[in-house]
Amino acid sequence: MRIDAHHHLWDLERRPQPWLTGAALDPIARTFRPADLLPELDEHGIDATVLVQSSSSADETRELLALAAESGGRIAGVVGWADLTDPALPEVLASLAAAGPLVGIRHQVQDEADPDWLARADVVAGLAAVGAAGLVYDLLVTHDQLPAATATVRALPGTRFVLDHGAKPAIAAGGREPWAARVTDLAALPNTACKLSGLVTEADWERWRPADVLPYARHLLDSFGPGRLLFGSDWPVCTLGGSYGDVLALAEEAVAGLPAADRAAVLGGTAARVYGLG
Repeated sequence: MRIDAHHHLWDLERRPQPWLTGAALDPIARTFRPADLLPELDEHGIDATVLVQSSSSADETRELLALAAESGGRIAGVVGWADLTDPALPEVLASLAAAGPLVGIRHQVQDEADPDWLARADVVAGLAAVGAAGLVYDLLVTHDQLPAATATVRALPGTRFVLDHGAKPAIAAGGREPWAARVTDLAALPNTACKLSGLVTEADWERWRPADVLPYARHLLDSFGPGRLLFGSDWPVCTLGGSYGDVLALAEEAVAGLPAADRAAVLGGTAARVYGLG
């Protein structure tokens, strides 16, 4: 199976997306439904997907779970949102899991002013509850938040973590360090995996070429290995910098030198295992 481990859908008539502000984001400041995505999946031979939250809303998570339940298995899992500091989090997670194929939880940590937000005691307790529920936690962090993330991941060996978008390296500026070293540190922890996603939007949207992005993709591959690297399109956000086909082709080029079994892992097998997809 070929699995897209990271994409979004949102309905602006139902609820706003507060992050969709500014002229640069105008091209994606509209509603995106499954009918918009399915032609891309069919064209590129993608069998199943993981749908990821885009706002801090439990109601949105329930809506995404309903979309997955109606998708005939095409949306095989949902990474939703829940308040990690809620004392009733175990009950909330159980309720969400009963509503559809919940496979993980995510919060936009990148937007938190406190660089050590992930190390707060109440947050750590919530992350432990996510692990106890058998769910994955998606890490949406910037590279400067990686030290706190790594310390927290190390303290919670019973929780599985997936790094989104490679911690958003400064590709447009050509920056490699300290991002690369911090990624390597996180990858040394066995309860981690990483999505090969979101890189084209960290490059120059108008001028990037594969040669600009591939060194970063290959560092992620070298750090995590094919058994802990998952292809994700980050559609429709990726369309700010390239088409669905552009992003998939970039991932395929990054793994082109691997044995067939390893290529298959990055393009689907690892996601199925990490998220427990049927």
